[in-house]
Amino acid sequence: MEQTQSPVRGVIWMLVSGASFAGLTALVRGLGTELPAVQSAFIRFGYGLLFLSPALVTLWRAGLPGGVLPLVLGRGAVHLVAVICWFYAMARLPVAEVTAIGYLNPVLMILAAALLFGEKLGPRRIGVLVVAAIGALVILRPGMREVTPAHLSQMAAASCFAASYLFAKRLSASLGAGAIVALMSLTVTIGLAPMAWAVWVPVTPTQWAGLALVAVLATFGHYAMSRAFAVAPLTVTQPVTFLQLIWAAALGWLLFAEPVDPLVILGGAVIIGAVTFGTWAEARRTGRAVAPVGD
Repeated sequence: MEQTQSPVRGVIWMLVSGASFAGLTALVRGLGTELPAVQSAFIRFGYGLLFLSPALVTLWRAGLPGGVLPLVLGRGAVHLVAVICWFYAMARLPVAEVTAIGYLNPVLMILAAALLFGEKLGPRRIGVLVVAAIGALVILRPGMREVTPAHLSQMAAASCFAASYLFAKRLSASLGAGAIVALMSLTVTIGLAPMAWAVWVPVTPTQWAGLALVAVLATFGHYAMSRAFAVAPLTVTQPVTFLQLIWAAALGWLLFAEPVDPLVILGGAVIIGAVTFGTWAEARRTGRAVAPVGD
């Protein structure tokens, strides 16, 4: 449905989205490592599946369009790997570092689109990739400090999330946004079930409640982001995502006594700057505002 453009509303929705995701990251960090990552991910997506069950019922009655099943299964597979890596990293890394590394998602989408779908890598896109890589090196600083398995896990999560978003982009030609999200939740939950069962440990009431809140914050964060994209161009909303890193660093400091690392903030700013410039340049090249279709 066509949406009236309003940059102010777009910024507000993006602020709400960033606050939701920062709170989500801090919550998973607070839940710690007592639950295996696959079990935490399974419970989170199980809750999400309950939220999305009406969309699945509608989809069941309508049936899948021809040719989309391989894309649905492909997205489910890469998203499954992404969420396992994401939960593992978030329970072990400072909140700000997880957030900063996550900014690589749109950059990795550019690279994956070129490798998987043959999209052209012009000088502008190559420049964005190079600058973002510099930002990642500033955050990780290999050789100057230990790069832990949790850092590598978050890098893997960012890569798999990027591939998942590309699958979603292809699916959007045949399915609505609600159906795409519902199918992703279904396939990921089914895929996680046997792995979670194999490592299952008792879950406390606090952990059940915490993971339910994780599901709520994730769902609301994505909803708020979709509203932002619907009413304002990405050239307006993209820079606002940097505030998510500031909030994440503040939450890490206040809740977990994590020191604020200026180089993590700098690296995140470099990545966001590269993504924002790339978005602005794309909008200028095409001569129109870059904004996804409203829901």
